[in-house]
Amino acid sequence: MILGYLNGGGDAPGLNAVIRGVVYRAVQGGHSVVGFLKGWKGAMENTAIDLDLDGVRDIHREGGTILLSSRANPLKTENGVEKIEKTMRDLNVDFLIAAGGEDTLGVAKRLSEEGLKVIGAPKTIDNDLNATDYTFGFDTAINYVTDALDKLHTTARSHERVFVVEIMGRHAGWITLHGGIAGGAHVILLPEEEFDTDEVCQILTRRFEEGRKYAIVAVSEGAMDSRLRKHIMHSAETDSFGHVQLGTGIGIAEVLSNEISDRTELSTRHVVLGHVQRGGKPSAFDRVLGTRVGVKVVEMAEQGLAGKMAGLKGGEIVPVDLSEAVGKLKTVPQDRYDVAKLFFG
Repeated sequence: MILGYLNGGGDAPGLNAVIRGVVYRAVQGGHSVVGFLKGWKGAMENTAIDLDLDGVRDIHREGGTILLSSRANPLKTENGVEKIEKTMRDLNVDFLIAAGGEDTLGVAKRLSEEGLKVIGAPKTIDNDLNATDYTFGFDTAINYVTDALDKLHTTARSHERVFVVEIMGRHAGWITLHGGIAGGAHVILLPEEEFDTDEVCQILTRRFEEGRKYAIVAVSEGAMDSRLRKHIMHSAETDSFGHVQLGTGIGIAEVLSNEISDRTELSTRHVVLGHVQRGGKPSAFDRVLGTRVGVKVVEMAEQGLAGKMAGLKGGEIVPVDLSEAVGKLKTVPQDRYDVAKLFFG
């Protein structure tokens, strides 16, 4: 059996562990693997390379992806689906394994509906995919955020200052929630619930009046007080999936920092963590999870389980329908956010 592999969308720590797991398990099963460079773009343009044991040995320790990535969308490319079908025929690919988040796996689902044999691997630092408890890349990201907040505590305390820290999360606040709790943020603001800037200012003012003269505010890039919307200036550019490019221009952290400073006269600064959250070496958890996912998708191919994704459920990696994974984003439930609110102030 010949397996094709690609990863699309943003890079995530643990991707190389998946590639390594796929190749090792495939070789053990008597199969071969080709990898497509730059995600769906490579599958459309047939930029395939052979993947063997020598090429993937020990890469699970490295961040990023040896196959590169892109946000190319075959569904928005002329004859994109037909090009992928031709590539699979030309290379005699029996199953195509696609690692990605909602967008990449949404394409995988559509291709599966078109009759192509596609299997998904859940990848996103945002942890917002349904049908899996956690996605690889998430643990590494929240460890970075936690470390960053730990370091900002010392500076904030030394200067009796408020730091507003912008964290990745367009529609789901999982990174901000977990990183904020672990890093001891005094206010955590998520996309799932609109916040009131006056209430944030009251919490911070009360904290300073009680003698705790510094604070950390962790805010997801997609969090919003609707009255501040006009002050936020993101790039007008969108990717091929229609997403506005967050993290450019004037974001929520800068706007909120200015508002806090104006309304309270507290010394306030903003920090945007940005793309470093998805970079660097993967954590032990993500190395192991990526490896297990890579092994599992090959086993699923051997079982003929097209149209499925390898999801983490209660500690086990199990096949789940792609339609279940991409039908709706997994957002932070209210009870989880309520736990974080116990520690505000």
